[in-house]
Amino acid sequence: VYALSVADSMIKSGAASKALVVGAEVFSRILDFKDRTTCVLFGDGAGAVVLGASDEPGILATELHADARHSDILCTPGTVSGGQVLGSPLLKMDGQAVFKLAVGVLEKVARSVLDKAGMTDADIDWLIPHQANIRIMQGTAKKLRMSLDKLIVTVDEHGNTSAASVPLALDVAVRSGRIQRGQTVMLEGVGGGFTWGAALLKY
Repeated sequence: VYALSVADSMIKSGAASKALVVGAEVFSRILDFKDRTTCVLFGDGAGAVVLGASDEPGILATELHADARHSDILCTPGTVSGGQVLGSPLLKMDGQAVFKLAVGVLEKVARSVLDKAGMTDADIDWLIPHQANIRIMQGTAKKLRMSLDKLIVTVDEHGNTSAASVPLALDVAVRSGRIQRGQTVMLEGVGGGFTWGAALLKY
């Protein structure tokens, strides 16, 4: 979602006419396989989309946020200095804290993006959230008063592939025939840092 927003801004400003947006993760390199509460959730993956300037509606609105006060709930605490990793290079996550924060901020950012586009939650045909876990995704859909039938879910197939999860889910939904041209799609994501954002688009 972050890269999509940057690419959209570059195209709208005239700095680029086309952009390749790639999300890729290799979580297997940073997982603590002794921590069964975390390691079973994540997967490696990559996804990409190509954006181009067009007179047709495409990306209707985006919004990004970051709040370092919550950086410790999802992070790799180690640092790199002089080519060496100091401290733990493995992922640490407070799942309860991430859930509580994520559902709230994802609802707010989705409503803000809808306001920017002059739309309401009733205008969303499909919700493609970051595939963190099913509880966060369903919680967000319910807060937006959306039927769970409109929620695109791939976490059961791919795990949480972080930056790759939204483009992977979009691809699955398009290939399966669920998402059709002209439909309105809300993309949402959360990540380490703590960061979150949303993009509303006409497919």
